[in-house]
Amino acid sequence: MACMNEDGQWIVLMGGLLVAVGGLFFLALIINQSVLVGQTTAEGGVLEFPKNDIRDLREAVFDYVDKFGDAGDAGVKEDIVAISLERKNAVVDFSVEPQVEVSGHYLHPVTIHYYNGGVTEYNENVYY
Repeated sequence: MACMNEDGQWIVLMGGLLVAVGGLFFLALIINQSVLVGQTTAEGGVLEFPKNDIRDLREAVFDYVDKFGDAGDAGVKEDIVAISLERKNAVVDFSVEPQVEVSGHYLHPVTIHYYNGGVTEYNENVYY
């Protein structure tokens, strides 16, 4: 038998290899894009939730409870509400109830409502 010419096999093999490399590159590109889309979507949700604003409001309300308890001072409460509206563009409301016994401690039930222009609504009931 005569020796066969194998030059054509190398051409076919290199063509198949080129197709496989192109397919892997395409898949890597698609995976990379899907990761970027997920990352930017998650970042948007984090940026829209005003956790620091809510922490500041909670701190102001708890300072109010420490100083006045359930007797309260209407002027200070109105100031907290007005400052939140002016600086943070948020409508807030809170109420402090008389002390109740919770696990041997006397604590005030505090209700906080935070509404930020249709983007965030936050309600909290806490004993402080």
